[in-house]
Amino acid sequence: MVDTTAEGGTGPGGTAPSGNGDEIRTFPFPVDLSVLGVGMRVGTMGPGRSRPSEAPPGRVHRIDFHVVMLFDEGPVRHMVDFTEYEALAGDLLWIRPGQVHRFAAGADYRGTVLTMQPGFLPRATVEATGLYRYDLPPLLRPDGAQLAALRAALAQLRREYEDSTTLPLSLHTAVLRHSLTALLLRLAHLAVSSAATPRQGDTTFTLFRDAVERGFATNHSVSAYADQLGYSRRTLVRAVRAATGQTPKGFIDRRVVLEAKRLLAHTDMPIGRIGAAVGFADAANFSKYFQQHTDTTPAAFRAELRWTGGSVDHPSQGRPAGPIGGPG
Repeated sequence: MVDTTAEGGTGPGGTAPSGNGDEIRTFPFPVDLSVLGVGMRVGTMGPGRSRPSEAPPGRVHRIDFHVVMLFDEGPVRHMVDFTEYEALAGDLLWIRPGQVHRFAAGADYRGTVLTMQPGFLPRATVEATGLYRYDLPPLLRPDGAQLAALRAALAQLRREYEDSTTLPLSLHTAVLRHSLTALLLRLAHLAVSSAATPRQGDTTFTLFRDAVERGFATNHSVSAYADQLGYSRRTLVRAVRAATGQTPKGFIDRRVVLEAKRLLAHTDMPIGRIGAAVGFADAANFSKYFQQHTDTTPAAFRAELRWTGGSVDHPSQGRPAGPIGGPG
């Protein structure tokens, strides 16, 4: 991968080095906010308050932790993976580790923000709450009853986070995990119900999904993943189709194309190097693959993104306006 991690933590009003043209800056969770080595934080967004990372407004970047923003005011436009979303008062935006996103320059972010480092919750809870469901929409729009329940759960989590004196550290951490789980289960239900094609949980699929996330840059073979996981190809096809409606190959291709789009849009890497970064030794083969899956060449995609300022979709009623900026 070509990411680099910015040194240092986050804080009010700070800015991080912009990096060079061959990288997308990745901002880490601030270690000084960790609990027993793993971190979470609940705070207020508003004038003079810190954003979830130090990235300057208007600059694309990644984070290596989860961010959930509950907006008290809007509209606020925020780009996540090539789609600009318009969040209104009462909306939530859930940004997952590794997603390329950008704070809108001049926008007034007001509300409550939760940041959480991967590893704070046990594996079973991670699966139940869909922490790594990158297929789910980042923008969530709860109804009145859902919003009231989410606000209550977030307020309870914030009280527990700020109360660091009445319990020993180990119990304080356990209470935080339980409170966080309760909030995330509500968010997960809202996210699944908001998705166009909700899917059921499936251990075979989740193992495949995780393996693809680790290996997509070098491995595009369905048979290789099946062998790695100890499943027959037919079993893998059934599991992935039941969970997503796609074939395993289609799932792999979408992830490869998404990463290629990220690098084309937000770095100055030569197209041949981008192809190599996602598993293509030959630049011509990469260009042919990219065009097959997006109906445009890598060079044309990059030129369009530069012409439009780095965003290819426009906000519409708090949802992405079109398919151009999707995974392909």
